[in-house]
Amino acid sequence: MIGNDFIVEPATWEIDQDDLRAVRIEVFVHEQQVPEDEEWDEFDANSHHVVARDSTGRPIGTGRLTPMRTIGRMAILREWRGKQVGVAILRVLIERARELHYPAVELHAQTHAIEFYARSGFVAFGEEYDECGIRHRSMRLELEPLSSTRSTKSAMPAENHPLLSTTREQARDAVLAVLAGARREVALLTRDLDPDVLEHGDVIDALKRIALSGPNARIRILIQDPGRASAECPRLVALAHRLSSVFAFRMPVEEIDRQYAGCYAVNDRDACFERPLAIRFDGEGDRHAPARAAQLRASFNAIWERSDPAVEMRRLDL
Repeated sequence: MIGNDFIVEPATWEIDQDDLRAVRIEVFVHEQQVPEDEEWDEFDANSHHVVARDSTGRPIGTGRLTPMRTIGRMAILREWRGKQVGVAILRVLIERARELHYPAVELHAQTHAIEFYARSGFVAFGEEYDECGIRHRSMRLELEPLSSTRSTKSAMPAENHPLLSTTREQARDAVLAVLAGARREVALLTRDLDPDVLEHGDVIDALKRIALSGPNARIRILIQDPGRASAECPRLVALAHRLSSVFAFRMPVEEIDRQYAGCYAVNDRDACFERPLAIRFDGEGDRHAPARAAQLRASFNAIWERSDPAVEMRRLDL
């Protein structure tokens, strides 16, 4: 189950065809005027499908992963757009691809959705082209298979162990591992400074160590809702004020960035940890995941550049 108002679950064409068709007909055939005979293809029967349902069980979104290692047929009913359904569906499909040990996945993105997929690390390539009368561009995501992390043997060096969490304590330990491995820089994307994880003595000490590590130390934090910071994260905010030359806060302003439901931490030595939904503690990462860490850093940097300074963080009365 993902989120509070909807769930995302695996589906099969044999069993769930009616629900999958209902969403795709509404979005692609009725709304986008795609000819219905072009909507269905030979891959549907053999693809890994995902369906999102509202609290009543009604299908509200779909997506699929084909045997050709492509993600597609991402469709969300109009009234559910902007509510993280697409983010959740995409996340499940990417994780399924990792479980299948795919080295990469590709997709054909409608041009208006390129930034949405870029948020998850997809990189556009090639020229624009027409598909069913709609402008598209191909995108690709390099994957680090879960086999290189979750199947790790106990004899493997500690720096290669995965970071997995389902509880607050495990999520905190995973973030601490990312901070402990940092040289001089860490980037954090949060919704509200994540008080259950970041407002803890060990985390504060780890951030302080990074901040005092040298003249090039830098701690950047993207915060979507700074309103809770003063009341619920006083130690973190106080540390940031004392070391204001190292800490920097920005607040995303573009809708595509503010809709992101997850949170993550990534350091300058290829360690990263992410939770697809910040309201839950389920997450994963690794102490050494160069490909994924590079994707998260690139995503963070892109959001950082188009975000505004979080002036609220400078005005908090401590």
